Amino acid sequence: MIAAALIAGFVLCGAAKAQDDKSKDNSNFSAGITAGEHADAKDLGLPIYPGSKPHKDNNDDSSGGNFGLFGGDVGFKLAVVKMETKEAPYKVAAYYRKALKKYGTVLDCSNAPAPTQAEKHAAEKSGALTCDDDKTKPGEMLYKAGTKAEQHIVSVQPADAGASGAVYNLVYVSTKGLDDKK
Repeated sequence: MIAAALIAGFVLCGAAKAQDDKSKDNSNFSAGITAGEHADAKDLGLPIYPGSKPHKDNNDDSSGGNFGLFGGDVGFKLAVVKMETKEAPYKVAAYYRKALKKYGTVLDCSNAPAPTQAEKHAAEKSGALTCDDDKTKPGEMLYKAGTKAEQHIVSVQPADAGASGAVYNLVYVSTKGLDDKK
């Protein structure tokens, strides 16, 4: 019920924005929702580490997902996968730090200090990506690249106790038209 109300509100906001833009442009308005239990390298904008396989915390869990909601010039997309590999966490982390560089400066948010109010304000004005108040678990590495509106996030941690290798998460978040400053 709440989800339906949120979706309706989102679509109406997109329709209102499309109506406002109608005088500028004669394009058609469209809206929709996408959802799935799988995300792939194309959805994430990042490669899957060679030799990895999907990781599930429980047998009935999904190892990923893909969700999108759009209306007119406004949209939200989230793609997530959780994978595991027999490789050491530091090797996986180095691989993804290199892969993230195509999106700009790679932030190392592993145990990063919380930003000051001045840093938060400057980042908000510029749309720059920050570590915000991200906290990592011991041994976990967290990296981000892109902008607030187009984020690519990677977290890598040692495999569960008694296992060798690494478990990692790849996340892509896009917020088209939601944070635009005018």
